[in-house]
Amino acid sequence: MRIHDLSPSKGSRKSTKRVGRGPGSGHGKTSCRGHKGQKSRSGGSIPPGFEGGQMPLHRRLPKRGFTNIFKKHYALINIKDLARFDPNSDLGIADLKNSGLVKKVGDGVKLLGDGEMTHPVTIKVNKVSKTARAKIEAAGGKIEII
Repeated sequence: MRIHDLSPSKGSRKSTKRVGRGPGSGHGKTSCRGHKGQKSRSGGSIPPGFEGGQMPLHRRLPKRGFTNIFKKHYALINIKDLARFDPNSDLGIADLKNSGLVKKVGDGVKLLGDGEMTHPVTIKVNKVSKTARAKIEAAGGKIEII
């Protein structure tokens, strides 16, 4: 048996319905669309959520909440993630991105204080939490806010 001998099992594949090919095919004239009406017309599709003129569900339900369009989205990294870098290394956002710690920078990078710091590093980030600052400085490192 070769690859060109392979074929789907009998009955597993159905041939497509060829409409509008004359009365003998059984799918001629109206091409299985019936007579008149919106669904028979070309381009006559009903949008999702349309309920025949009744007020749609998504408009009947009450609106709640608020979306702040000015919200800042920071990429978050923890102190435990900095253990992979050499002692006394100088880290910027580009270094964090190259190492794979940060994928999408967004409005900047924020350093959080989860984990322990054993060696000093100098890191340049946009924001830092109080615990992260305390742990980095206790290890002899430095934080520069960009």
